[in-house]
Amino acid sequence: MIPETEKQLIARAKTDPAAFGRLFETYYPKIFGYALKRVGAVAPAQDITSEVFYKALSRLWQFRWRKIPFSAWLYRIATNEINLYFKKGARYRTVSLESLEKANFDHPASHELWEELEAAEIEIKRHHAFLAIQQEIVRLPQRYQEVIALRFFEGKKIKEIALILGKKEGTVKSLLSRALARLRGTLDDSPTQPSLRVGIIRIERSKNNPEERSVK
Repeated sequence: MIPETEKQLIARAKTDPAAFGRLFETYYPKIFGYALKRVGAVAPAQDITSEVFYKALSRLWQFRWRKIPFSAWLYRIATNEINLYFKKGARYRTVSLESLEKANFDHPASHELWEELEAAEIEIKRHHAFLAIQQEIVRLPQRYQEVIALRFFEGKKIKEIALILGKKEGTVKSLLSRALARLRGTLDDSPTQPSLRVGIIRIERSKNNPEERSVK
């Protein structure tokens, strides 16, 4: 989506639910994918994503283009919701995807979406290496989970992560370094988990890629 067009769409979405529906369709897959990789299961990821867009719709009047990009704003809301999910566990309650229909904007709540969700759940269960590393990541403090997921799962640049989390770029880099050190420590304590070793090696390769190091 062209930034200027998106800017106009956001302005219109503050009074026109149909315009917000276009934003929903554009960003739902990205936010759902982020939540899925953080929590490792489709059902809670779906609930979290629905809650993100419910809050985005109700708080759209607060969004100011000059502060952070709209996508970063959504990721910030998503990160907060994911943290709330881990903090409250079974007590966490979200708005259902169906309830968003009451907002009167079009969204992908169709048979195709549910089929995609089921396929995603099957696919994530097949990736044992990912599940192993994901299970270790969720044991880290939330500040480490956030930067790991945004950097290596979502491919966000340091500057983008800083905007999403409201932190300085130097702080983000420091958190990434500490998080990876924690994961390496986990690997040392789990020599019998080859899938975990594979996952961390992949993350390290991404970190040590010359192109990655040049990204600011």
